[in-house]
Amino acid sequence: MRIAIFANTRGPEIIAHITAIFNFFRNSANCILLEKTLFDFVRSHPDCCPEHTEVIEETKFEADLALSIGGDGTFLNTAARVGDKGIPVLGINTGRLGFLADVATENIIPALREVLTGNYHTEERTLLQVETSDGTSFENPFALNEISVLKQDSSSMISINAHLNSEAIHTYQADGLLISTPTGSTAYSLSVGGPIVVPQAQNFLLSPVASHSLNVRPLIVPDDWVIDLEVKSRSKCYQLSIDGRSVILNDNIKLRITKAPYTIKIVKVLNQTFFTTLKNKLMWGMDKRN
Repeated sequence: MRIAIFANTRGPEIIAHITAIFNFFRNSANCILLEKTLFDFVRSHPDCCPEHTEVIEETKFEADLALSIGGDGTFLNTAARVGDKGIPVLGINTGRLGFLADVATENIIPALREVLTGNYHTEERTLLQVETSDGTSFENPFALNEISVLKQDSSSMISINAHLNSEAIHTYQADGLLISTPTGSTAYSLSVGGPIVVPQAQNFLLSPVASHSLNVRPLIVPDDWVIDLEVKSRSKCYQLSIDGRSVILNDNIKLRITKAPYTIKIVKVLNQTFFTTLKNKLMWGMDKRN
């Protein structure tokens, strides 16, 4: 088995977790692929590096499994590197909350054993794709969590004309607008009052950020609809963020957001489900009176 490992190398505890994973694979026939940053990191700790190691220099690589070691940000970066390759991704949480990276550090080895014995299942997660009216190209135009349109200056809000399947639905007067997947419903969208949506739902969410109109609420639409956005700003520009990868665009550039042509496969082990994650991470449905 070829296993690609991506990791957040910040933090003093990360070397212990990486060493534990490498030791688990040390005497196996599995081939370990390390992203360049991680490879450079472990070179200073040669005792932890397993045999049969290759370096991932570019996006062109083949693997049977990808490990994401870090928080949800690391998982999003891993998903971006995996792209449309169809490689299932297992998230090991060494960060804080960890919705996507939901394997706790104390369960690293049991989770890896389950995966290598085939005792796991995968969930296919929908992504968003963004295109611009002027043909601006992005290194990666796909988002697993959300695409956000945000004001660039610190004082005035922006106006966002939104069309769904060519029908004008609303002009958002707000600090911004989030277009989220069900996966992203527990991320930025949740913090601005968006609903929690199960990952299997075939929907997208439109959630305004600090809306000027109190009667404008988040909207759920089918994920096969086309979302067109036109932004107007006093500063003549706005920020477009694709899973945290941000660029500044002129406000004469329109956006079209659609469902991506591929999905990301997320590995689930140890009876971990969406609702157990909700309960463990957000205390969802917990009642202190019990």
